[in-house]
Amino acid sequence: MDFLELAEKRYSVRKFSDKKVEKEKLNLILEAGRVAPTAVNYQPQRILVLDNKEDLSKLSLCTPYKFNQSLALLVCYDRNSSWKRKFDNKDSGDIDSSIVATHMMLQATNLGLGSTWVGHFNPDIIIKTFDIPSNIIPVALLLLGYPSNEAVPHSNHNKRLNLSQTTFYGSFFDKEVENKE
Repeated sequence: MDFLELAEKRYSVRKFSDKKVEKEKLNLILEAGRVAPTAVNYQPQRILVLDNKEDLSKLSLCTPYKFNQSLALLVCYDRNSSWKRKFDNKDSGDIDSSIVATHMMLQATNLGLGSTWVGHFNPDIIIKTFDIPSNIIPVALLLLGYPSNEAVPHSNHNKRLNLSQTTFYGSFFDKEVENKE
């Protein structure tokens, strides 16, 4: 399958089956994250694998979103090793972690698995619940597993703005409108 087909196929699975993700598939997903590009190739991503009932049940303390997943990856970054932009000290760790998570989501889809990116979680509770060191910053929860037979994309999944609404060339302002004012 080509890349656009893969990207279009991926959707947020909100109901997973009970089938466990095989270790080989997990390793391929983690490898996709490992090879993802990061700023200056500093590779600040830190992934916490949550793959047992005890750890997965702890997630309910941190987020209301759980869909019977058999695996969750807490995607974080190490603020001590992430690149900082010299002009404003912008930390690239959240961007790097997002790129890593996206690579892992797409690899999961390619392997016949489903995923859901969860950004709605309480970082303080996650840090406390999973005893995360102060230099490690949680960015996203990636819920993974085999989609159940009832899993379907959300009704908004295929609704996309036209490129003309999201892409601009040379300026964000319409020069004709700007010149008339």
